[in-house]
Amino acid sequence: MATRIGVDIGGTFTDLVYFDEATGKTVEGKVPTVPSAPEEGVVAAITGHVPQEIIEKAEFFLHGTTVGLNALLERRGSKVGLITTQGFRDVLEIRRGDRAEMYNLFWKQTEPLVPRSLRLEVTGRMLGTGAEYIPLDEDTVRAAVAQLIAAKVDAIAVSLINAYANPAHELRVAEIIAEAGFTGGVSLSHKISGEYREYERTSTTCIDAFVRGRMANYLRRLDGKLRELGFKGTSLITRSGSGSMTFAEAEDRPFETIMSGPVGGAQGAAELAKILNIKALVTADVGGTSFDTALVIDGKPQVLFEGVIDNMPIQSPWVDVRSIGSGGGSIAHIDPGGLMRVGPRSAAAVPGPACYGKGGVEPAMTDAAAWLGMLGPGDLASGITLDIGKAKAALDSVGQHIGQDAEHTAAGVMRISSAAMANAMREISLDQGLDPRTMTLLPFGGAGPLMGTLLADELGMNQIIIPPLAGNFSAWGLLGADMVQSTARTRVMDFAAGAAGAINATLTDLFSALETRSAAHADEAVKSARLDLRYKGQEHTLSIEVATQGGALAEAEADILNRFVSEYARTFGGTMNQDVELVSIRANTTVPLPQRQLSYTPKRSDGADDRVMDVYSFERQTRLPFRIIPRGRITGKITGPAIVTEDTTTTYVDADWTITNGSAGEIILERIA
Repeated sequence: MATRIGVDIGGTFTDLVYFDEATGKTVEGKVPTVPSAPEEGVVAAITGHVPQEIIEKAEFFLHGTTVGLNALLERRGSKVGLITTQGFRDVLEIRRGDRAEMYNLFWKQTEPLVPRSLRLEVTGRMLGTGAEYIPLDEDTVRAAVAQLIAAKVDAIAVSLINAYANPAHELRVAEIIAEAGFTGGVSLSHKISGEYREYERTSTTCIDAFVRGRMANYLRRLDGKLRELGFKGTSLITRSGSGSMTFAEAEDRPFETIMSGPVGGAQGAAELAKILNIKALVTADVGGTSFDTALVIDGKPQVLFEGVIDNMPIQSPWVDVRSIGSGGGSIAHIDPGGLMRVGPRSAAAVPGPACYGKGGVEPAMTDAAAWLGMLGPGDLASGITLDIGKAKAALDSVGQHIGQDAEHTAAGVMRISSAAMANAMREISLDQGLDPRTMTLLPFGGAGPLMGTLLADELGMNQIIIPPLAGNFSAWGLLGADMVQSTARTRVMDFAAGAAGAINATLTDLFSALETRSAAHADEAVKSARLDLRYKGQEHTLSIEVATQGGALAEAEADILNRFVSEYARTFGGTMNQDVELVSIRANTTVPLPQRQLSYTPKRSDGADDRVMDVYSFERQTRLPFRIIPRGRITGKITGPAIVTEDTTTTYVDADWTITNGSAGEIILERIA
């Protein structure tokens, strides 16, 4: 075991969980996020909740953050120049010649990260086979580099056609950039992605260059703050595709951390699903600013191998987390058609919902929940005491436009919010051919347990698991993030008998590259591999995990082929009478962190004796007496309605639901038949 600290930064709150190996104790904390300096929120969380002796002896600090994601969405990153092959200057705008919203007449294409004036072409060309077709004209490269230096770019992205097959030209371009004295960041597409598809690889390379400076500065500042506090261990950040990487590697490959924030919750959900032997669950991570949902099937989060942010593709392993702008801080407003909407605009940490008493005047979802009594007595984390009068005033400012009092307006806000969240959950489950009614709901985050029974009603679900440390569950999930590295290479070929030789040769190269990237942990790494396969004539692939031994295939091609056919039939409902071809080979290494146990016992002293207060029931559409029960005092089976309180979240249990304690510190809500 190892003492470790996990901190997850959200748009409104920064969550902390630490595990003390000496006592087996797990402690949580929550502080407001500092949007202008996120690392300050991390420091406040640590100093406010972690004893100095724990800080000094902790072996790992694990971090989840949206700094890279926000840099992309807000377009606050480096000034990037792009060097590309002659004829490919406009690939970022031409894209695939499609549109993200086919039937939206008002849809506008996302502006490229690199303006056209900073996208420069050079002469030279490689073929898809790796053979040189046109030699690199170094004079055109020197001219392009000089022009970009004169434009004072902060970073240069280099994406030459077919560089994944032969990187020689890109490597020479990098040498010329260094010879010219450029001191900014340089992103080479073949190092970022070893896969084909010129538009996607160029997009990924530009994203890496765009966020590189900001992520590097942030991680250096944060690591410096941690060292000042006395931390002497290893600093890790979660990857978009699950697992973690060192701060140093994240500085070198920042594009792999774009979805670092939401991944912790999916990792924690996967671990809990294994402990509780839950075959299929869907998560509902409701924070102050956003709502995230993911599927966990057979104890594993669903991983994609390409993500999309703001209509920009990223070739990187990617936990399939769907996010919408709906959270506790989402603002209710009247649209031009006179209808009430909730979100995506958020009150965030500053000024926060009106009921926080920090200057907010617009009605947020939290104001609606507070007025309806769903938050119980109203004593929240970080010393926040709700001002119900200000919540009512904010709700009335919207209600008067739709002719409703505060009660009906607040109920409408909660229904609209839960419907939007449920739609995202339907999308992610139905995409996999799964019926959410047959699954378990796992709500967490500051407002997840608050929305649990509402979401279950929307989706027709009958079982809800409120996990241990629910308010800080994403931070708890970080603590189990093993160190993971991955790389891939496109190699289109027939998948038939005899293919194993070529695949093993490629795997040898890929694993060698991963060992070079992290030589310090090479001896501890567990190797695994996947093959992207498809029927000939198709555009897209299915990724099949394959058995390996010593970095080489440990099963026959026929067995892999049978699994592909079975997975294809499960996914698409049938198979094709075509030969199968290999497209890409993926290699992964995992360095497991020392195991830690899920040890959580709610405090029995977190509140006075059971109380009763009038709270709005969505099942009965009127106010009912709800019991107020501290989580540590749940014994036997309790029948709702009830409000379950704990330090960092509140669970709203409507009528017709029961509450029982589970075997791993969770509480189980079940619908009464």
